[in-house]
This record gives sequence, structure tokens and C-alpha cells, in this order.
Amino acid sequence: MQLSVSFRNLDPSDHLKNYAETRLNRIKKYMEEPIDIHVVLSVQKFRHTADVTINANGIKIKAQEETGDLYSAIDLVMDKIEKQIKRQRERLKEHKTEVRPRSEEEEALPGEEETVAETPQVIKKERFFAKPMDVEEAAMQLKLSTSEFLVFTNAKTRVINVLYKQKDGDFGLIEPAS
Repeated sequence: MQLSVSFRNLDPSDHLKNYAETRLNRIKKYMEEPIDIHVVLSVQKFRHTADVTINANGIKIKAQEETGDLYSAIDLVMDKIEKQIKRQRERLKEHKTEVRPRSEEEEALPGEEETVAETPQVIKKERFFAKPMDVEEAAMQLKLSTSEFLVFTNAKTRVINVLYKQKDGDFGLIEPAS
């Protein structure tokens, strides 16, 4: 981690520099090396400003905070930086695609473009009680509903069955193999 602390309109203070360094060491756990951090601490009349710029592995994060005290400005700017880093990590997690490694037989030929086959994802999950009923009762309920299928517990066999509407108007029944 490369860290530089600059002072504007005030004398350099080792205590302020060490305080900023200890606060900035907390972000190591969130970011990958190499990390380049530049901190500018400045004072203009009653305004104490902490300005932090972080470049880490292609990611640039910048935050600035202004208060009446440099220590509180450092604390507040670090809170902003941590929020930005966490938000960036969440975005990366959401956009990562899972790529399985190719076997030797599937190795790409020279000049062949790599294509990543996207696997379907479960986007909606529902839980419901599969009411015990006969197949005839399930057919009658499916006929009255607008749904394309009905999941129920077969009263005779005590296993889950699926009854579905076919295109010709008849019903199909899916039973697990025993």
C-alpha cells in the first residue's frame, strides 16, 4: 500500500499523519493490492478539510469532508470512503459471471473467440402448501383456475404430483417414479 499525506496551509504533523494512516489501514481488507492512496489535509480559516484519493487495481475512489476539526474530517471522509468501497464491491459481486474452466478437449482453437455460456438463474421462488387431494379433484380445481399447472399431494400415494394443462385442452399428470 502506497500512502502519501500532504499538508496545505498548516505545518506537517506526525500525529495527524499517523492518525490518517491508522484509519486508512482499515481499507486494506476491502481492496486488492496495489493500492495508491493520497491524502491532502488543509486548513482555510475555520474550515479543516480532508481529501482522500484512492487508486486500487483500476478502481478510483475519491472523497472530501470539511469540518471544524481535522481529526473529525479524517473520520468522516473515511466513513465515506468505506461506504464507496463496500458499494463498489457489491456491484462487482452482482456483475460477476460464473465461468467454468474448459477441459483439454474444449480448448479454443487459435483465432476462435471465447464465448461464455450463461446459465439460467432462479429469479423467483415461491413456497406453498401442496394440499392433499385426489387426481379428479385436482383436475376440477385446475379446470376452474387460470393457472397452467397445479402442484398437489396425491391423497392415495402421499407423494407430490403435478397436473398441467395441455394445448389440446386435456390434462397431463407428472408423478415421481417409485
